[in-house]
Formats: sequence, C-alpha cells, structure tokens
Amino acid sequence: MPSTPAISYKSTAAACYVGNFVQATVINLTPILFIPLREAFGFSYEQLGFLIFINFFTQVLVDIGFSTLVDKYGFRPFVVAAHALTVIGFALFAAAPRLFADPYTGFVIATIIFSGSGGLLELLLSPIVNAIPTDEKAAAMSVLHSFYAWGQVTVVLLTTLFLYVFGRSAWPIMVLLWTLPAAFNFFFFLRVPLGPAIPEEHRQGMRRLILQPFFVVAFLAILMGGAAEISISQWTSAFMEKAMSLPKVLGDIAGMCMFGFALGVGRLLYGVYGKKVNVNQVMIAGALGAVVCYLVVALSNNSLLSLLAAAACGFMVSLLWPGTLVITAERFPLAGAWLFAILAAGGDIGASLGPWLMSVVTEQAPRLPLFQALGAGLSAEQLGLRLGMLVGTIFPLGAVLCLSWMYRANRPAAALRWKGALPGGE
Repeated sequence: MPSTPAISYKSTAAACYVGNFVQATVINLTPILFIPLREAFGFSYEQLGFLIFINFFTQVLVDIGFSTLVDKYGFRPFVVAAHALTVIGFALFAAAPRLFADPYTGFVIATIIFSGSGGLLELLLSPIVNAIPTDEKAAAMSVLHSFYAWGQVTVVLLTTLFLYVFGRSAWPIMVLLWTLPAAFNFFFFLRVPLGPAIPEEHRQGMRRLILQPFFVVAFLAILMGGAAEISISQWTSAFMEKAMSLPKVLGDIAGMCMFGFALGVGRLLYGVYGKKVNVNQVMIAGALGAVVCYLVVALSNNSLLSLLAAAACGFMVSLLWPGTLVITAERFPLAGAWLFAILAAGGDIGASLGPWLMSVVTEQAPRLPLFQALGAGLSAEQLGLRLGMLVGTIFPLGAVLCLSWMYRANRPAAALRWKGALPGGE
C-alpha cells in the first residue's frame, strides 16, 4: 500500500510572513499620512493620535473577543477574513473624503475596519506557524516576527517616496496600492495547509492563572513595551519634520525606516544567538537603552543625533513585546492560546494609549504658561512635540521596573532561553 506523501508547509509559513507584512501596513500607514492629512483637512494632532488609539483599541477587542471562536472554528475562516477586512478598510480610507461630508468620520470607520484585520492577524499568525510540524520552529518564528519590521521599513520607504514624487495629494492612490498584498494573501490562505490547533483537553484554563502576580506584572510589562515601541515609531515622522525642521522624506527614511530596520535586526539576531543569553536580562538592558533614546530625541537640538537615537530605539525595544511572551509562556507552559491573546491585548493597550497620550501632551501642553516659559525659541508645535516625546520616556522606564521584578521572580528557575515559542504578538 503506497504511503501518503508528507504535507509541505512551506507555503503556509510564506503566507504567514506575508500576513505579518500586511499587519505592518495596517499599523504603520496612517502615521506616515499624519502631516498630509493635517494639511489637507486641518486635523489636530489630538485627532490624528486618536486614529492610532482606535487602531490598537480595536485590536485589543479582537484579541480578546475572537480567541475562543478561533479555538472552536479553526484558523482558516478568520485569517482569510482578516485579509478581506484590510482591503475593505484601506479602500474606504482612501475614498473617505469623497464618501463622507466629514472626512474624519470616514477615516474613523475605515480605521476600525482595517484595525480588526490587524487584531486577527496578531491573534492568528504565530499560532499557525507554531502549529506547523517542523523541528525548525525557532527559525520560522524569528523570521515571522522580523517580517513585521521589514514590512514597516517597506511601507515607510515606498509611501514616503511615492508622496515625494507624486505629491502629498496623491495619498489616496498609495493607500489603494497597499491593498494589493492583502488581496494576494487572501487567495493564498484559501489554499495553504494549516496545522492542527491545540486540543481543548490539553489547554489550561484562564481563571486560575490570570490573577497570579507574575502574570499581572507580565501584562504590565508588555503594555509598557508595546507603548515604548509604537509611540516613538508612530510619532517619528511628524516629530522630525515639525520639531527638527527636516524634510519629510529625510525624516521618514532616515528615522522611521532605520527604526524598523533596527527592530528587525534585533529580532533576527536574538533568533540566531538567543540560546546563549538570558532573554530577561537582555530586555532590561534594551528598555534602559530605550529610556536614553527617548530622552535624546526629546531634548537634543542636533538633528543627526535625534535621528540616530530614534533609529537605535528600534533595536532597544525589539524584544520587549515578543520577549515578554517567551518568558510568560515558559512560566505557564499549559496556558493555551488565551494566554497569548490576553498578552497581545496588553501590548495593544499600550500601543494605543502611548501614542494617544503623546498626542494629548503635544496638543495641550504648549498652552500652559509654565511650558511656554521653558520653550523659549520654539514654536508651540515644536514645544508640544518635544514634550510629548519626553512624556513617552515613562513607557520604557515602566518596562524596566516590570522586567526587573519578573527577573527576580524567575531567578530560582533555570535560565530562560529562546526556544522558538513566540506565539502572538505583532
């Protein structure tokens, strides 16, 4: 009797890599359009920051709300739907000025739609890769998480160059062009084989673990880590153009692109060499480095130094999100998918609150007499952006405190090592 040929999951891994690229477009496209939208429609920084808040808040709701449904119905219907939502959301975002009397209302609705896709991709892609029967999961997971960073670099670079060549008024065309990767992957995921999910009888329940001190601190750690990563990433473009008076194309390419590149390099390096070091210690050092980077960006008058600090921050924060998942998963190895959904929600909460808080400070602080006196020689806009970035320092500092507690709590245990278990995350 002939043997059944082994299933190849190479196409599955490739589809997940493209999916994480798509997620990078969902998260990083809007911030690049901050200044074009502000100039075209007169939006305040607070309104623009609220779009980022909506993006990540929607992802939080999806992370929590769909984890049980995914366990029940499987990966495929939800991962296919995620790509469809990306196409619909981007198309509506591009058409909002034509379809709505108040364009901002259209942008909000469109953001909710494509943010739902981002939440589903965040919830699904890593478990799908983790379910692939292979002995090389560590490499697959490393590549998966680095693809978010490579997607970020590509989105920033191509969008910035497109707007530079064709003008800022051409932004709707670029948004429509970014529907193409999601449309391609929609059909790709209809056909690729998917590995089995974890059986229900082997999953550990949520109620017994969620109130344990270690889990609570881990939730706060990923919240702070998400805020530290996304806040500087989302605001670098506007900060470099308006606070440092750099051309948009230079600020985006030298700032945001280098941030994404450093983020990807940090994750790939740890994927290769992580077995030799303690992930918790590396994360503490990275969070401390991020504190310094935030301070330099906020306080330096040297444009080159600020650009380098913004880029270096990508390397510093590269493990704060995925590393927290690794540590917590090893602490609670039988928790199941809900663990990663809750932690991903924590990261998204930080990623939504961080940029939004910075936008509020940017908009409101320059109106206060105390800050006006301190900001002599700066315009209100420049002063607000600097104060917003300075407030952002609390996020990596909070991560340092949480990670230090987790390290002390885990010291009696065996040293933590990268084992390729990186489910969830962005």
